[in-house]
Order: sequence, then C-alpha cells, then structure tokens
Amino acid sequence: MAESTREVWITGIGVVSCLGEGPDAHWQKLMEAHPTADTTTFAPFVVHPLAAINFDAQIPKKGDQRQMENWQRIGTYAAGLALDSAGVKGKTDLLSRMDMIVAAGGGERDLTVDSNILSGIARATNPAAFLNERLMSDLRPTLFLAQLSNLLAGNISIVHGVTGSSRTFMGEESAGIDAVRIAHSRIGAGQSDIALVGGSYNGERPDLLMLYEFAELALKNGYVPIWQRGNTRAGFALGSLGAFLVIEGRDHAEKRGAKPLGRLSAVVSDRANRKPGTIAQTLSTLWDRLITKTKIGNEAVLSGATGVYPATAEERQFLDMHGDLAVRATGSYLGHGLEPQFPMNIALATVALRHGSLFPPCDTTGLEKPFTGDLTQVVVTGVGHWRGEGLALVERIG
Repeated sequence: MAESTREVWITGIGVVSCLGEGPDAHWQKLMEAHPTADTTTFAPFVVHPLAAINFDAQIPKKGDQRQMENWQRIGTYAAGLALDSAGVKGKTDLLSRMDMIVAAGGGERDLTVDSNILSGIARATNPAAFLNERLMSDLRPTLFLAQLSNLLAGNISIVHGVTGSSRTFMGEESAGIDAVRIAHSRIGAGQSDIALVGGSYNGERPDLLMLYEFAELALKNGYVPIWQRGNTRAGFALGSLGAFLVIEGRDHAEKRGAKPLGRLSAVVSDRANRKPGTIAQTLSTLWDRLITKTKIGNEAVLSGATGVYPATAEERQFLDMHGDLAVRATGSYLGHGLEPQFPMNIALATVALRHGSLFPPCDTTGLEKPFTGDLTQVVVTGVGHWRGEGLALVERIG
C-alpha cells in the first residue's frame, strides 16, 4: 500500500437495512441491543429482512422503480441517501466528475422463467430445442437470466445523475473491500477528488438460500449471534442491506465547504489461500500495516464476521491476540450482505466515532467486551466466507 499524504474524508453516508434507514436509526437500534431476525418466512433459514422503506423518496419515478429488482432499488436508494448526506444531491458540476465504484453480485434471477424451464424441459420431446426457444423468448432485455451486476451503477447514474467514471466489482465480500480500497487509493493519489462507493444486497431470495444451503453456508433453525455459532451452528443469516459512502480529498471537501463525518485513513486487503491458519496470519500481516496509525486505548474493532466456519473461527483467533480491544460483530444485528458488508461497517464505524462510543455487546462468549472511554479510532475487518480479507482504519476528526 503506497502511503499518501492526501487526507481522505468521509463526507456522506447512506445506509438501509433491517435496522431502518439512515445513521440515526441504525445507531438507535444498535444501542437497544435487541437483535431481531425472521425465522419463519424462509424457514428453516434465518433472514434479516429490509425495514419498511418508501422508495419514492429517493427514486421518484415509478417507471424507474418498476424496471429494477429489489437489490437495485435498495442500492439506488442508499446511494441517494449518501449524496444527500454529503450535500451534493442535484449538483451537476460535482456529480459529473464524481467517480462511482460499486460492489455487486450477478443480480436477481427471474424465478418464474427458471421454474417454467425446469418444469417444461422434463416433458419436452427435444429438450435442447425447448431450452433454446425459452431462452430466446423469456429473457429480459439484459439478454441474461440474471440481471447484470453493472445495472446498479447504471440506475444510480440515471436516477441521481452521477456521471463520472464508473466501475463495478464482483466477487462477494472481496468486491466490497476492494471497491473501498480502490476509491481510497485513487483519492489519496490525486487521481480522483470525490467518489461514491458501496453496494447493495437482497437477502430475501429463495434462490440464494437454496444455493448457499447446497454449500452448507446458511444459518438454520433459529437465530444465534455471530460468535456463538461455533462450528455446530456455523453459517450466515442473509441480510437485505444497502450501504454507500461519499469519500473525497480533504482539500476538495474544504473547498466546497463540506464537513467531515470521519477520516478513512487506510484500507488494505489480501487473499489467503485458506489453508488452516492462513486467515489469522493474513490478518496479522494486514494489521501490521495499520498499527503505526493506531492509538492504544482509544480504538475498537468492528467485525464483518460472517458466522461461517472456519473463517469466523480464524478471525476470532486473530482478535483474541488483541484481547485488549473492544470488538463488535455487526452481523449479529444486520445479518450478512456479502458485497456491501464492508462499506456498511465503515459507515457504522463512522457513526460510532461521531458518538465517541460503541453499542453494547451481543455475545455471551466473552469476546465482545464493554467499551469505556472516548472512541477515536475503529478498525473494520472483512473476512469473506470463502475468499478475501481486508482491514480499514476509520478515525474521528476533531
């Protein structure tokens, strides 16, 4: 990671999840320390559904909403909140040169089309011809059974007028980590002045629950906080969430009179080969790249742990080596949203720093300790359930 002398500020936050909409609603729910999850709608799977959202507030045209699936509505809405928070909504001169870096999956499938094909192909006299006919007649205009990942960036551009450079990263949790890392690096290097970065996820999808169940990754048969899942109840509870940040160079923010919400001081990432012990080792190596910037006694860790074994067990092994730090796993409250989980946790770290404290523990294993004192720094962790590790350092300004 090349060192940069240019300060990178977080000037806008847009978040939606099962906890509600916006930083204040999230902080209030986190402070109540009563995690909620839906254990019946998709039983036996556990899901954290999106809170009630009036999409009209950020996506005023019904036509725009109709052509989006939920994951796009969630992301476009969260992006609008971030632009509002940063005070750049509708300012064409800024939006026209704002970089956009989005972390997104392959989009939502058309379950009706999938079901009709699976039902009909078994009865077809010529299965190959049947499949070809259905693909040609039933596909969306995207020419793909699942929506393309870059449609989220396209809709943000259409609805909110963000028309600078655009990049979309795929790759589950790693995509979210690297989206933030690239945005931070570009601004720090002077290649960009201001960027919108984040992603969205719709966890209320039977097709995804089925796929993750095939890999034995889904939490089932009742809610359990992250650190209490161990290897017997291992798995993630999918969560519907959207998280976008506006980040910019300090000089750029000051010139336009924007107030900082926090400082994004460093973002580092890696990809362990996932042999036993390599995750903890990789996190330790990444930690060494941040340690010179941290201040003992005023920092905490906001973990993006998934609950999947053995990744979460190895992250805990690393955290146990830093037992003096207060740790919180946001997945116990939000569920797991894969691509946007890392930007969401950076947003929540920024919110915690503005309050100078942490929300209460959600853990009976002893890892999440109470925090006393004045919080000035938060290290955000991201350990993918399958691949990818990352850390970010967020600091309070003033």
